[in-house]
Amino acid sequence: MITLGGSIGTGLFVASGSAISTAGPGGAILAYAGIGIMVYFLMTSLGEMATFMPVSGSFAEYASRFVDPAAGFALGWNYWLNWAITLAVDVSTTAIVMHFWLPNVPGWIFSLGFLALIFLINITSVKAFGETEYWLSMVKVLTVIVFLIVGVLTIVGVLGGGPAIGLRNYQIGDAPFHNGLPATLSVFVVAGFSFQGTELIGITAGESATPEKSIPKAIKEVFWRILLFYILAIAVIAAIIPYMSPNLLGASASDVAISPFTLVFRRIGLAGAASLMNAVILTSVISSANSGMYASTRMLWAMGGTGFAPRIFSKTSDRGIPLPALLLTSFVGALTFLTSILGPHVYELLVTASGLTGFIAWLGIAVSHYRFRRAFIAQGHHVKELVYHAKWFPFGPLLAIVMGVIVILGQGFASVAHFSWERLLISYASIPLFVGLYLYYKIKHKTHLIKLQDVDLSKHRE
Repeated sequence: MITLGGSIGTGLFVASGSAISTAGPGGAILAYAGIGIMVYFLMTSLGEMATFMPVSGSFAEYASRFVDPAAGFALGWNYWLNWAITLAVDVSTTAIVMHFWLPNVPGWIFSLGFLALIFLINITSVKAFGETEYWLSMVKVLTVIVFLIVGVLTIVGVLGGGPAIGLRNYQIGDAPFHNGLPATLSVFVVAGFSFQGTELIGITAGESATPEKSIPKAIKEVFWRILLFYILAIAVIAAIIPYMSPNLLGASASDVAISPFTLVFRRIGLAGAASLMNAVILTSVISSANSGMYASTRMLWAMGGTGFAPRIFSKTSDRGIPLPALLLTSFVGALTFLTSILGPHVYELLVTASGLTGFIAWLGIAVSHYRFRRAFIAQGHHVKELVYHAKWFPFGPLLAIVMGVIVILGQGFASVAHFSWERLLISYASIPLFVGLYLYYKIKHKTHLIKLQDVDLSKHRE
C-alpha cells in the first residue's frame, strides 16, 4: 500500500492532463505504457536485491557494494534530492487543489499547513506513517475504480445526459499522436514522474517485518494495478476531454487549479461529485508527499550511517525517528513557497527537474542489479539460492538502462526545438549534479569499479 501511495498521486490526478494536452491520447498512453514496462523490470531487479539484502538506504548501499562507492554516494544524494523536490511539488500542489474552493487565499498558507501536517505524521512514529499511508492509499484506489466506472458509463452514453461520446476525441485534429514522436518522447518524463514511488519497496524493506514475503507480493500485485489504473484512467480522460481543451493542466496556466478528474465529473453534470473528487485529489497529494518525506528522510539517515552524509543525520530519536534527516528534508520542502511568489511556472520546472532525477535513480537500480547478479554467479552461487529472482535477466535491467538513457537524453528535445536556455538548463540540471557528486567522491577517496570477485555479498557490513 505504501508503494501504491507513493506512485498514485499528482502524476495521475494532476499531471495526466498535461500529458494528454502535449502528445494527444495515443502519445500519452504509449508513454505511460512504455514507462510501465520499464518500471516492471526495475521492480523485479530491486526485488531481487531487497529480499537478499533488505536495508533502508537500499539504492546507495547496493551501488556502493556492487558498482563503485562513488556511484553509491552520488546515487544516494541524487535520490534524496529527488524526493525532497517531489515533496516540494506535492506540497505546492495542495495549494493549487485548495484554490478550487478558496481561490482568494494565498497559496503559501495551504502549503505551510500541509507541510506541518506531514512533518507531524513522520515525527510521531514509523507505525503512524504506515497507518496513515495505508488509509490514504485505500481512498485513492477506490476513487480510481469509481472514476473508471463513471467514465466508461459516460463514454457509452449511460451517464452524461447526451449521446455516447465513444472514441471520437481520439480522431480529432492530429490525434491520436499530437505533435508526433518528439511530443510523445517528452511525455515519457511526465510518465516517469508519475510512476516514481514504485521503488519505495526498496526503502521500506529495511523496516519491514518480513521483507522476503512482502516484497515479492508487492512486486506482483502493485505493478499491474498501477499500470491498469494509469492506462485506463488516461484513456477515459482522453475520450471525454479533447486533447486541445484549454482546461487540461499544462495547456493554460490560468486553468492550473482544475484536475482532469474533476473536469470529467463536471462534464457529466455532477457538480457535488466534482468537489468531492477534488477532496480525494487533496488526500492523494498528501499521501504522495507523505511517502516522499519518508523516503528522502530514510535515505539521508542511511547515508549518515555509511559516511556518505554527515554523521549527525544517522542519529534517531527515542522512538527511532531520524530527526536531523527529517528536519533538513522538511526545510527543502519549505522551499516550495517560491511557487506562491513566482507563480505556476516554478511548479512546472520543479516537475521537470524531479522527473529526471528519478530516472537517474532508476538507472542506478538497473546497473546495480546487473552487477549484483553477475557477481553472485561469479562467486560460485546459484540463482536458486535467492529468495526472489528477477526473470529475463539480463534483458530486464539492460532494457531499463537503454530506455532510461534514451528518455534522459530525449526529454529536453522540446527545449532544443523551441530553444530556451532556461528550460534546457533546468531539464538537464540533474546530470551535472550527479556527475559532480560522483567525481568528487571518486577523486577524494580514489575509488574504482569493484571487480566481480571482490563484490561484498554479505548480508551486513562488517
